Amino acid sequence: MAISNDEQRVTHKKAQFMSDQLTYHLRFSPEEFDAQYNLRAARPDYEQTVIPGWVADSAAARATLDCTLDERYGTGEKQKLDVFRCGDASAPTLIYVHGGYWQRGDKSVYSFLAPPFVANGVNIVVIGYDLCPTVTITEISQQAREAVAYVWHHADDLGVNGDRLTVMGHSAGGHITQMMMATDWPAFDAALPVDLVKSGIPVSPLSYLEPVRLTQDLNGGIRMDAAEADAESPMTNHPPVTNAPQLVVVGGTETDEFHRQAQMYVHKFASDTRVVDLYVVPEVDHFDELNVLVDPTSPFFAKTCVMLGL
Repeated sequence: MAISNDEQRVTHKKAQFMSDQLTYHLRFSPEEFDAQYNLRAARPDYEQTVIPGWVADSAAARATLDCTLDERYGTGEKQKLDVFRCGDASAPTLIYVHGGYWQRGDKSVYSFLAPPFVANGVNIVVIGYDLCPTVTITEISQQAREAVAYVWHHADDLGVNGDRLTVMGHSAGGHITQMMMATDWPAFDAALPVDLVKSGIPVSPLSYLEPVRLTQDLNGGIRMDAAEADAESPMTNHPPVTNAPQLVVVGGTETDEFHRQAQMYVHKFASDTRVVDLYVVPEVDHFDELNVLVDPTSPFFAKTCVMLGL
């Protein structure tokens, strides 16, 4: 049976990603790097509507839900986490890592994610971490490991289930999620189980950091050099060490590079023994995909619940 033009295009695009996924960005001009990766520039309403909306909804969540705020898990200034409980300590636990290109953001902005999960029988932990340039991306990855380990060690005190952990993160948090899936937990802490994280959901992840390093407006605040970009890239140095399933998510109207960042990870690490699926959230950009996530009637929310074992 002859394949359609659409199928031919998909096949060609997949072959392109596989053949030159680590060099494709070299053709970009400085303006193209900025257009592909500096996403706030494409949302002039970000500071006027997006963030204020999230902040207001997050304040309402903290005021109404059963929560523990600012639980310290490390010595860094922002090494704290917030826990939102559904009332069932045996329920699955979702650990959420915020984005902001490792240099912006705060866990308090993302409490708005908690209500639909709590209402559907999920305990959620939102972690904070110190930001660049005060610390490096390498140190942020280590802080995230400390946070996940802390949740497991202190699960009873926090009122959550340490044996049903899923890690989810957005943008830079998606990169951090991939780094958690690449962590040998017993090597990090001998008390931790090999299968500490039961599933991962990297949302709009930055799987390969060199293009970010070359985006001048972003890297001015990150201060990542070429060696760190390579060393901290899941694509080059941190493959998953677990066969726990992953759901990689990207917004339908995101830039080509964010689609490529998601697809290259799926193409490289999915296998017969490791399920790594790709889900494209229809007709939303990098920011609005989180607004879809908190809609309990959305396929995105439903797929997340499946990953949580609900």
